[in-house]
Amino acid sequence: MAQKPSIPKGTRDFSPVEMAKRNYIFNTIKEVYALYGFQQIETPAMENLSTLMGKYGEEGDKLLFKIQNSGDYFKELTDEELLSRNATKLACKFCEKGLRYDLTVPFARYVVMHREELSLPFKRYQIQPVWRADRPQKGRYREFYQCDADVVGSDSLLNEVELMQIVDTVFSKFGVRVCIKINNRKILTGIAEMIGQADKIVDITVAIDKLDKIGIDNVNAELAEDGIPADSIEKLQPIINLTGTNAEKLQTMREVLKDSETGLKGIEETEFILNTLVGLGFQNEVELDLTLARGLNYYTGAIFEVKALDVQIGSITGGGRYDNLTGIFGMPGLSGVGISFGADRIFDVLNQLDLYPKEAVNATQVLFVNFGEKEAQYSLPIIANLRKAGIRAEIYPDSTKMKKQMSYANAKEIPFVAIIGETEMQEGTVTVKNMTTGEQQPVAKEDIVSYIKG
Repeated sequence: MAQKPSIPKGTRDFSPVEMAKRNYIFNTIKEVYALYGFQQIETPAMENLSTLMGKYGEEGDKLLFKIQNSGDYFKELTDEELLSRNATKLACKFCEKGLRYDLTVPFARYVVMHREELSLPFKRYQIQPVWRADRPQKGRYREFYQCDADVVGSDSLLNEVELMQIVDTVFSKFGVRVCIKINNRKILTGIAEMIGQADKIVDITVAIDKLDKIGIDNVNAELAEDGIPADSIEKLQPIINLTGTNAEKLQTMREVLKDSETGLKGIEETEFILNTLVGLGFQNEVELDLTLARGLNYYTGAIFEVKALDVQIGSITGGGRYDNLTGIFGMPGLSGVGISFGADRIFDVLNQLDLYPKEAVNATQVLFVNFGEKEAQYSLPIIANLRKAGIRAEIYPDSTKMKKQMSYANAKEIPFVAIIGETEMQEGTVTVKNMTTGEQQPVAKEDIVSYIKG
């Protein structure tokens, strides 16, 4: 007996119903992006490893899926290199390409390559899959979609404000209650300076970013392992545990960071964003969270993360300001800011909360029963008119038992079934059965469009 096929861990198949749900997510996000003037691009699934390596920090580099070169890639290797069993070194020899880890670095590469064609500021959105060689777990996949929006070529904090409006609009449309968390990498840099560990900013942010997952004791243990002295870790505790309103937190941090020019700049930027958001009628809470670090090294200013309030799951949206990203591709001084919706996690949240509109999930609206060749011929022009009117309709392809055809309609959750026999053909009608109520009634074939729509 042949072995049953399987798929790699951390990947998923999606059924027609699941794809309808996913398309509802993608289409909702696309519509909101378009409202704010963003334009869509796409980039290849694979990039040169030289494009990807070194952009996500040491931990991120380990999670890159590398693609073996085609042909005899062993030819250029010495016996000594092969026998060394150094996986990292060997991979660099016979892997020149990798699957993209996110959409932001490929976007930066796109901007540099197409700079002469772009009008700045350039507002783009991109909805494509990304891959990470991570340990699969609930809400964390090796292949997943991101829905990014970025603005490059503008330093204005109004871009940050607008991205927060997009987040609020999208989740309001989904009916999901969220908390939008905001912080600033300049504030984190100021904190590192204040505790006397400015050179350890990366270690500090990587550790703090895990607070929700591993807890304060493990964060402190990781900081100690990274060589941060106990007194510096002690100074960090009141900041990590700081409570109060956004304004109170900012006031406290202004005092704490009074000797850090960088930290005060971060306070000023955050205050502008929060104050501007106040008058915009937000549906969701915006919280200054000083433990938010976003573990990617390219963020330089405001950083954002979105948590669902009614479902236990990780971040469902994130992003921030990156001033230096295009510089690594030979174009310094081009600032950008962006957000990324985690479509796969949003999919799980909407499933758990049962928030999909019925019309977004149901495909076919009317199924025509097939009693034979004459009845099918009578049905086809009616079906064509329904489709012209935007009503999704199909005919059962085979003339088979009524029970089988009705079971098909039930399995696909089709709301209406059209029945046409000798009587209907003589009278120019269609008997329409409402599959929800069980009621059925004859409808003139000229009126079926308005009946279904009504």
